Amino acid sequence: MLLKRVIVALIAIPLIYLCLAELSPVFFLVLLALVSALAQYEFYAMYKTSGSMTVLGIMSGTGLLGAAYFMTPSAAATAWPVIFILIFVIISTARLFIIKGPSSALIDIAPAIIGILYIPSLLLSAWYLRLMGYELLILLLLCVWSADSFAYFIGKNFGKRKLYLEVSPNKTLEGAAGSVAGGILAAALFGSFLIKGAGLTSLLITGAVLGAVTIVGDLVESMFKRDAGIKDSGNLIPGHGGVLDRIDSILFAAPALYLLKILL
Repeated sequence: MLLKRVIVALIAIPLIYLCLAELSPVFFLVLLALVSALAQYEFYAMYKTSGSMTVLGIMSGTGLLGAAYFMTPSAAATAWPVIFILIFVIISTARLFIIKGPSSALIDIAPAIIGILYIPSLLLSAWYLRLMGYELLILLLLCVWSADSFAYFIGKNFGKRKLYLEVSPNKTLEGAAGSVAGGILAAALFGSFLIKGAGLTSLLITGAVLGAVTIVGDLVESMFKRDAGIKDSGNLIPGHGGVLDRIDSILFAAPALYLLKILL
């Protein structure tokens, strides 16, 4: 398992750097839409969502990210409520006519809507971070990976007190503290090189917040998986599970970093 993780990381890290630093932002947006679509598919499969609702959910999520290419963050803030209303109208109307009968209508519609809110909507922040500079995304990934690694090793070797037994039995308070420490360490070590003019205090706050949010993002996906009765969202990535398993923390960390960038 560990060897598979290392091999995947050695392949993925150079490709991610190439995509972020050397290719234009539009290529990153295309990659983001692909990752979003795969993660949405896993989420819908997790909840046994009907084929028509799955297709509509993924198309809506992809369209949401595609629309972001034409909108600034300020324009998007005005447009998103209208877009989400349209998405709901389209999906609920499709459910009305494609799947005959009212039985289980909410069960059919709810996962499709939640999948859009949970995955592509949160990934929008990654796109706007990319427009601010690829260095922010590299800092995001370094903090999240460091937080995950510290949480795993500290939790495995020193963890005694359970963090949230009902949702994730293996996670501990010690591991959560390790996640925060990992985020702080990554921000302190790499932040000043990546973000010119960033003060140490701002970087430490950023690292702490990303480390904490990393744990929350992981727990939220664990909540969904436990509710659905599965261990991994998929098996696409050897040693890592599914795509959603790999981006669960980023889904929460990207919006957090975007807000911190604006505030700090």
